[in-house]
Amino acid sequence: MADLIGARHDSMQRLRRLSRRRSARTDERAYVVDGPTLLAEALDAGVRLDEVVAAPGCPDALVERAAAAGAQVRRTRSEDLARVVDAVTPRGVAGVARFTEPTAAEAVAASGPLALVLVGVGDPGNAGTLLRSAEAAGAGAVIFCDGSVDPYSPKCVRSSAGSVFRLLVVRDGQAGVAVEALAAAGVPSVATLARGAPAYDGVDLAGPVAVVLGSEAHGLPGPVADAVDAVVTIPMQGRAESLNVAMAGTVLCFEALRQRRQRRPHGAATQGNRLDEVPPRAAGCTTT
Repeated sequence: MADLIGARHDSMQRLRRLSRRRSARTDERAYVVDGPTLLAEALDAGVRLDEVVAAPGCPDALVERAAAAGAQVRRTRSEDLARVVDAVTPRGVAGVARFTEPTAAEAVAASGPLALVLVGVGDPGNAGTLLRSAEAAGAGAVIFCDGSVDPYSPKCVRSSAGSVFRLLVVRDGQAGVAVEALAAAGVPSVATLARGAPAYDGVDLAGPVAVVLGSEAHGLPGPVADAVDAVVTIPMQGRAESLNVAMAGTVLCFEALRQRRQRRPHGAATQGNRLDEVPPRAAGCTTT
């Protein structure tokens, strides 16, 4: 059994840096995977792990899997691990994983039937939920643009429930470049408007499509909103003004999946207005 390391050990200080600082993650192209469930998901997905630090109670079989995959395994005390990871309730093990940096064009090529473009989405919980919804709805790629949260921040990784390991993720994209790449690939883009646009379920989303989402506070910047192919509204009752970005994105993702599942046997799409037939957004309105 490996000797115990303390909170001042280089490996522990690395966990601290990567948990707390985006700049450290950028410099190392690495991030923290916290807890046995996420660590197992990362191993299943073939994510490269540099090292794993385990506290008492971490399943030995998981540690052995990490070692067999090439990770350096170290042991520590539970209280020392709790001091360096960014989690309210530490989960007994943390690993350092590597991420790749694909381009927007590479993400579009890998997106399959569905891609998400996040513009200024700053909340890691919302971003993680969108990653999870995107994967569940069949997306191949999510592009984080223009001030969006780091998809490899600890809270976003946890909120994604492992989806961040399996999707092709662009971390520091530019919205204009992403929309141009989509257009060049023939993939139409659609954004949401709180009210005044065609209903989301009356638009043809059965083919390849990209859902473009902005921040809740400011919506999409004008140039990006003008560049998308169509906007849609999610009709609501009651007094709520709008859905949060994670919910709105999830609704559109699963509407696209529903329409794909209802394709007729010979590939004809669900009936609805094609995206290029949907009226452009109303002047002065802000897309989400």
